[in-house]
Amino acid sequence: MSGNILIKPVISEKSESLTAKGNQYTFVVDKSANKLEIKKAVEAMFSTNVLAVNTVIVPARMKSRNTRSGVIRGKVSSYKKAYVTLAEGESLDIYNSTEE
Repeated sequence: MSGNILIKPVISEKSESLTAKGNQYTFVVDKSANKLEIKKAVEAMFSTNVLAVNTVIVPARMKSRNTRSGVIRGKVSSYKKAYVTLAEGESLDIYNSTEE
C-alpha cells in the first residue's frame, strides 16, 4: 500500500531546511491519494507518528531545448507533493530506506 502512495522523497535545499527547522519531510505522492492515506503510508513505512500532512499539486510547465535541428518543445507533467510533519523528537531515515 505505502509503495503505491509514496513515490519518492524530495531532496532539495528547501526540503532539507524544513527538515532541520520544523521536522517536516517532503514526498512526491500519488495524485489521487488524500491526506489520511498519505499519513497511514508514512506511519506504516517508517513506523513513526505523523502530526500533520499538507499537500500541494505542482502544475505542469512547458520546457524547450535547442538542438541542431531546431527547438524541441515539451512539458513536465504535474505532480502532487506532501509535506509531512512528524512528532517532536522523531526522524525519518529516507536515505537508507529500501522496501523489498
